[in-house]
Amino acid sequence: MLYYLFEYLDKLNFPGAGAFQYLTVRMFVAVIFSLTISLLFGKSLINLLHKKQVAETIRTLGLDGEEAKRGTPTMGGLIIIAAILIPTLLCAQLDNIYIQLLIFSTIWLGAIGFLDDYIKVFKKNKKGLAGKFKVVGQVMLGLVVGLVLYFHEDVQVKYYMNANEVAEFIETSETPASSIQTIITKDNDTLYVSEEHSTRTTIPFLKSYEFDYSKPLGFMGDKAKSYGWLIFIPIVIIIITAVSNGANLTDGIDGLAAGTSAIIVITLGILAYLSGSVLFANYLNLIFVPDVGELLVFAGAMSGACIGFLWYNTHPAEIFMGDTGSLTIGGLIAIIAIMIRKELLIPILCGVFLVENVSVMIQVAYFKYTKKKYGEGKRVFLMSPIHHHYQKKGMHEAKIVSRFWIMGILFAVLTLLTFKLR
Repeated sequence: MLYYLFEYLDKLNFPGAGAFQYLTVRMFVAVIFSLTISLLFGKSLINLLHKKQVAETIRTLGLDGEEAKRGTPTMGGLIIIAAILIPTLLCAQLDNIYIQLLIFSTIWLGAIGFLDDYIKVFKKNKKGLAGKFKVVGQVMLGLVVGLVLYFHEDVQVKYYMNANEVAEFIETSETPASSIQTIITKDNDTLYVSEEHSTRTTIPFLKSYEFDYSKPLGFMGDKAKSYGWLIFIPIVIIIITAVSNGANLTDGIDGLAAGTSAIIVITLGILAYLSGSVLFANYLNLIFVPDVGELLVFAGAMSGACIGFLWYNTHPAEIFMGDTGSLTIGGLIAIIAIMIRKELLIPILCGVFLVENVSVMIQVAYFKYTKKKYGEGKRVFLMSPIHHHYQKKGMHEAKIVSRFWIMGILFAVLTLLTFKLR
């Protein structure tokens, strides 16, 4: 909303109003708003939840500090959601399809998480919303996101090439030569640009290699591109569901999910800015996605929300984010990665989430295998997810979180490095 106000003021030659048109300026303003909302709204929400006795149900797992956590309010994800939506509505271009889709997704995922927390707290059901209903909600969102990203006319990718790259591009992309336009740069260099509605995505570590989701349908000949959604939409659903639940599993000790997510979102914001810039996308050989740079504003608000939440969530936590926050954060991370055509980097960028998920899968699979074979289930870890394993070994909660944050930074740097190692 402020974007349109300052745009109007700029037309009236109001001094300084033009600065708000810059993405980076609006991103920094969104971060400031987000942090401020987290700090101000957070304390009020904590007091309200204490008054209403909205406390987390703590399971008896034999972990250090369990008793101290009893009575700690949950549903802190409401702070994160407010700190994402309000700055986005104020600072972003609201006619941008990517922003519109992310606002819708934030509300949708927040509603699923809130319903889960509500059942746990007010209905006294420790299991919360049945897992199948969570998955149904995530699948429905994935279906909406996939359909919009595949069929909406504003979702396009562009390719900028020099004369030597045109022939190779036409051959590899099956793009008709008539669709390639000629443009003259400010330096009087000739560039060729092709715009298409594509399901291409980036393959990590490989320069000039991209994967098109319609390729597995190559046996359909010319119809393959028309039916690419048969592959693309299921992949979108799987990614959103997996990352959303991965963030949910990571939310087990104070500050772990919020801090790790902030690192991931900052990295995605950088990649969104690069992918939405003609110069940077061309220099780094990225897929150029017009208008996707606006996600930098959303990423600024989201990272500010996660960091601001840490003010109250670091050990000892005054509030837990609950599924209201964790499911929302994970789903949004997945959607942003898909929008900027970097979803194949998720296993690297979200390495902490992946390790947490895999530790649970290994634990469950090994327990079932040994129980079936030997009649007694055995475990690989003292407890899963793996952060509880380190707790069982006697490591302090704050040290575990700090080390996981460091690993998160390492994964983020490796993700960015993949674009120079191709």
